[in-house]
Amino acid sequence: MEQRISLVTLGVTDLRRAKEFYERLGWRGQELERTVFFRTPGGAFVLWGRDELAADTGLTGERDGGFGGVCLAHNVRTEAEVDEVLETARQAGATVTRPAAETFYGGYAGVFTDLDGHAWEIAYNPGFPIAEDGTITIPDLGSQ
Repeated sequence: MEQRISLVTLGVTDLRRAKEFYERLGWRGQELERTVFFRTPGGAFVLWGRDELAADTGLTGERDGGFGGVCLAHNVRTEAEVDEVLETARQAGATVTRPAAETFYGGYAGVFTDLDGHAWEIAYNPGFPIAEDGTITIPDLGSQ
């Protein structure tokens, strides 16, 4: 198995509402067969009905409303951009669950949840440079 993630799919309770939320963040997607695809560098971010995703994965689809065990990360180029993205998300209807602050690794980050409770960390990490196309470079952490 090659070391790659091709798609990240979030199960959402209301596809239209979720699509509109991400569009308010500035994302543009394409809807196909009750699924919304947003192209990202190297893959795609996908919205699909929570019950359909649960059935497709063979899981029960039961929700307890708590943390689902997943946090998505969106790295940015500056501390100011962290603040800007968090504010844009808040204005789009997100809940900021951890205001932006300095991190233990010398960066700056905060967290919001989307309308279905999916957590997004918005982070500036000076040790993970971002290329022009949006991909990040993970340094050889074993040599530090």
